[in-house]
Order: sequence, then C-alpha cells, then structure tokens
Amino acid sequence: MSSNSDQKPSQKPSQKLWGGRFAETTSALVERFSESVSFDARLYRQDIRGSQAHARMLGKVGVLSSADVDAIVSGLDGILADIEAGRFEWKTELEDVHMNIEAALTARIGNAGKRLHTGRSRNDQVATDLRLYVRDVIDELVPLIDRVAGGLLDLAEREADTVMPGFTHLQIAQPVSFGHHMLAWREQILRDRARLLDCRQRMNLLPLGAAALAGTVYPIDRAFVAEQLGFDGVTANSLDTVSDRDFAIEFCFAASLTLVHLSRWSEELILWATPMFAFVDLPDRFCTGSSIMPQKKNPDVPELVRGKTGRVVGNLNALLVLMKGQPLAYNRDNQEDKPPLFDTVDTVSLCLQVYAEMIPAITVRRDNCRAAAAKGFSTATDLADYLVGKGLPFRDAHHAVGSAVGFAAKKGCDLSELSLDELKGFSPLIGQDVYARITLEGSLNARNHVGATAPAQVRAAIARARQNR
Repeated sequence: MSSNSDQKPSQKPSQKLWGGRFAETTSALVERFSESVSFDARLYRQDIRGSQAHARMLGKVGVLSSADVDAIVSGLDGILADIEAGRFEWKTELEDVHMNIEAALTARIGNAGKRLHTGRSRNDQVATDLRLYVRDVIDELVPLIDRVAGGLLDLAEREADTVMPGFTHLQIAQPVSFGHHMLAWREQILRDRARLLDCRQRMNLLPLGAAALAGTVYPIDRAFVAEQLGFDGVTANSLDTVSDRDFAIEFCFAASLTLVHLSRWSEELILWATPMFAFVDLPDRFCTGSSIMPQKKNPDVPELVRGKTGRVVGNLNALLVLMKGQPLAYNRDNQEDKPPLFDTVDTVSLCLQVYAEMIPAITVRRDNCRAAAAKGFSTATDLADYLVGKGLPFRDAHHAVGSAVGFAAKKGCDLSELSLDELKGFSPLIGQDVYARITLEGSLNARNHVGATAPAQVRAAIARARQNR
C-alpha cells in the first residue's frame, strides 16, 4: 500500500492566472482569507490608467504590436465604463483588482489581454496604483482645506473686533481678538496643506519598471510611462520601489495631524457651545437632541470629529507596525496597507467637508465673549508692562501687580474697577493714563505688531492672506 504522501492530489490543477506551478486549487477558506478585491477594487481607475500607459509604452518599444495596444486601451476603456455603470462583476476568486481587470480584459480581447502584463509584476503595478491613488486623493483634499481656510478667514474678518479671553492651562490669560483665534486655527490647517503637498511631491515618482523586485529584461521606457501618468521621474532602486510604503505612511501622518488640529478645534467649540461658556451658537443642522432630555442641543459634529481622530491616528499606527518587521522586498503583508489607508482617506475627507460647511455658519455671541474676557484679571500683564514703561524693573512690577490682583479678588472687582488711589497703593508710578492700558480694548490695541492680536493686525493679516490666495 502506498503512503499518503505518494497519493496524487484529488483536486484539479489551479486555474489562477499565476497557477501554472500549482497542482491543487486554492482552498476556499484561503481564498476568503487572502482576497483583497473587496477593498482594493476602489483602485480601478488608477489600475486602468497605469495599464494603458504600460501598454502604450510596450507598443512604443516594439514589444507589442499597434493592434494589440489599440485593443488593450479600448478594452480597458470599456471595462472602466462597465465598472462606473455598475455592470462589472468582481470575483473574489481572482483575488484583487489587478487580476479581475486583467481577466476581464482577456475575456474581451483574447490573447492581446494576456500580453499586457509583459515586463511588469503585480508588485510594481500595485505600487503604481497606490501612488496614483494617494496623489489623486491629495489633489481632492487640498481644495477642501482651502474651503476650510477660506471660511476661517471670513469668520476672522467678521470678528476682528470681538474681544474674547485667551487661555493658557484653560485659565483666562489675556484678552485676544476672536478673529485672531480663528487665524490661529487657519495657520494650523495651512501647515496641513503644505505637508500634503510636500508628501505629493516626494512620492511622485513612477514605480513601474521595478517588476517583481529586480527590474525586467524587456527594453522598457520608464520615462515615457512617467510622462504619460504625470510623474516627475522614476524611482531609483527596484528593491526599494516594490517594498516602499513610506508615501502611504507619510500621507496618513499628514492626515492624522490634520485631524488632530480639527479635534482641537472641536474641543474648543464643544466648550464654547456650553452654557458655562456660551461663546458660540452652532447651527441646529450640525447638532442633535436627546432621546430623554428635550432641552438638549448636543454638538455632535465636533464630538464625532474628535472621536474619528482616534481612528485615523490608529490607522497610522497600524501602517507603522505593518512595515516595521518586513525584509526587502515585497511581502504579502503589504496587502494590509489598504484598509487603514482607505479608511483614513474617507474619514479625513468627510471631516474636512463638514468643517467647511459648519465654520461659516457659526454665530459668535460677542457680549458673552467680552464678559468672559473681563474676568480673571486678563489685563494684569498690561498693568505690569505699564509699570515697566514707567521705569520699574519687570520682577518688581510683577510683584506689585500680583498684590493688586489679590486685593481686587478680595474686593470682588476687576483691576480696571479699582480707583486710582487704590492702584497707587501698589505703586506710586501709576497715573490716570493707566486706565487706557488695562481696559480690554487697550490691551488688544497695545499688541500692535505682526502676528499679534490687535484688531488692526488681524485685518492686516487677513489682507495679506487674501492677496496671497
């Protein structure tokens, strides 16, 4: 009797496009476990663009006939139309977006479809698709960021003269212009914009031509393909090319930091919308109610943005951990780069969209902002600076004003409400002109240099921003 190891497999030979070496078909469980088309099908546009450019290049260098090139390009156009019309049947047994499209192309045009993969591998193919995809995403996100930044600019202009408390340690520190605060948010989102564009520039090199890991024996013209696909050049090392996911990690970092900024804004809006602050009203359409408490108006949009930020930061961590133990070159682990990348794209895009709509609709409750700024002795530093201007060393001025604050706190009034005689009790240098310095408007207007909170500087910053758009 022969041993089990001597028995021939009962399964049919593999029907996979790569299955010539295999004597068994793939287990149904393994197919479910290893397929990626359920999520990477969203790369179809990039996959088709890359394949068409590759085919044209193969025709240019004489590897494919012009008839084959025409058939491939036309066939892929037809597949694109079918996918976008919802007529295309995605098959999990074909594993991924690449094999689904290639199989469909071969079914349509015959042997010409089988020649498309000449001189390339799925390794450099997916690297190309992903770079094209992330590049396309950045090109969609930048205008969204511009909308958010534009909304902040308009809100800043509207509220340039609105006085609100500035905080450190969430304690009232000094008066600031509400418009100045909005311009601070805008600086954050502009840095996010710059990071995305920087990521785009760094990754805009063509991977095709690296093949599986070592390049190809065919006389390919990588520069031609790069030009066809809008890349600035070609990658320099085939081993690095097929295993590199730095660009995806870098994008997810930039997206994470963008949402960290939006989350910080959300935290402030959530606080400002509470009755304890009452600095702003959020439109009803961006809020929800309670199932049990009829008075509630919950700031759900900012809360959800704050929550979704955790997801995106987690996606960044997932990509970093995915890559940390991989040797060169390509490993199947890299299939798992797409779910966190795609989720990050969807989440950051939606959060930017909702903020772009919400910011222009925010109503600022100016009287409440001003009343809050008048609390907490927010002009104490101005009094110290006033005394320094009169010749008192800053440390002595700091001590004198601290004593004045303690006195006013016991009396239950603000510094500006103390009489001149009471103020002189802390320093004989104080004169009648002090009141122009320790009012809220006096404090704001005194900080009149580039980057500071004086309303005149806020308007100047807005004018520069509009000129540089």
